[in-house]
Amino acid sequence: MTKALLIFLLFIYTGFHVSAQNSFSITGTVKDQKESLPGAGVYLSGYKVSTVADSEGKFKISNLRPGNYDLLVQMVGYLPYSKSVVISDKSVQVELVLKESTTTLNEVVIRADPNRAKYIKQFKEFFIGTTPNAAQCKILNPQVLNIDYDVTKSTLTITTSEFLIVENRALGYRLKYMLDNFEYNSRTRIIYYSGHPFFEELKASGKKLKKYIDKRETAYYGSSRHFFRSLYAGNAGQEGFIMNRMKKIPNPYRYPDSIIHKNLVKLKAAPKSTIISKGIVLRDSTLISFWLKQQDMAKYIDCLDPEVISPDKLVSAFNQNLKLLDYSGALAISYTKEKETLAYSRSGFWIFRPLDIPDYEISVAKLTQDTLRFYENGSVYDSRAMLYEGFWAYEKVGDMVPMDYVPK
Repeated sequence: MTKALLIFLLFIYTGFHVSAQNSFSITGTVKDQKESLPGAGVYLSGYKVSTVADSEGKFKISNLRPGNYDLLVQMVGYLPYSKSVVISDKSVQVELVLKESTTTLNEVVIRADPNRAKYIKQFKEFFIGTTPNAAQCKILNPQVLNIDYDVTKSTLTITTSEFLIVENRALGYRLKYMLDNFEYNSRTRIIYYSGHPFFEELKASGKKLKKYIDKRETAYYGSSRHFFRSLYAGNAGQEGFIMNRMKKIPNPYRYPDSIIHKNLVKLKAAPKSTIISKGIVLRDSTLISFWLKQQDMAKYIDCLDPEVISPDKLVSAFNQNLKLLDYSGALAISYTKEKETLAYSRSGFWIFRPLDIPDYEISVAKLTQDTLRFYENGSVYDSRAMLYEGFWAYEKVGDMVPMDYVPK
């Protein structure tokens, strides 16, 4: 029986459009309900760009192109704050009003939870990932994770009231991640998380710096960011991407309904007994469980249609800053310059395909709405527009590079 395929609804943080000739700025003031807040840290989500509010609480971030931005603000004694800003054809001025944190060190109550370690382990696997790069990541402040498990809905929910700090020793980044939401439903096997990451470079030189640079390049190539950048530029094929539709075929690991029904009726009607077959003892309860699992198994699975789709048939201009991806069903994106690793093939994310299809890295993207809009730098405007399966679901925060990353 195949491993269950995890499906992820990933939040893809928005960025800016980089083709316009003019650059603009975001200026503003950081304050609370009473006064301005000097020294507040202001970050650009998804980038390595940051600044600090001056003595009057004012800040400025320059050299920005038209597009969507998320500003993040951090100040001791206040809750983390985020604000979306859109730059079209002029600079933008904003006012960022923070709320005081109602929790002080003296008010913290630690409750023993025998399942907390298990839930944090699941969170690391589904948020940071299980790739070789993810294995070199460490959450430096796991105590800020607020964990809730709803037994009736089989849903694990995790939130934070502070920045989650993740140190990536593989790519050489320290992430300050404002986690808006994390949900894992063990019934549907769907994971959704959204948030705002800020990247800081880990100090390195010589061989260590070169190692970081090489790993970042490997992480970038074949990623969804790389794909959307090349799709916008019209050179997806030259960059190594091939697109195919996914078609549904009968599940080869599932028995026909008639056989499943026949065995269930027979076993439920018969008295409890023990069956010896080929020297193996099987009880009726074990057999019934097997056929019930067969009954629940999907009748059809997605498989690659060998006909390659031209990007021209799917992509069109939406406006001067955005392009539109329009298709129905599921789209398979193969990256032909890298092949699947053994670690990936054992991860449970593997995509079923015909035997004559090479073992390239394959990702499946399913639109959750009619269309998807994306920028030239590879960021997606519609944050909840896609479900990822396959390789892009396998690689998560542990393989993420900044939005302004430029490969060698």
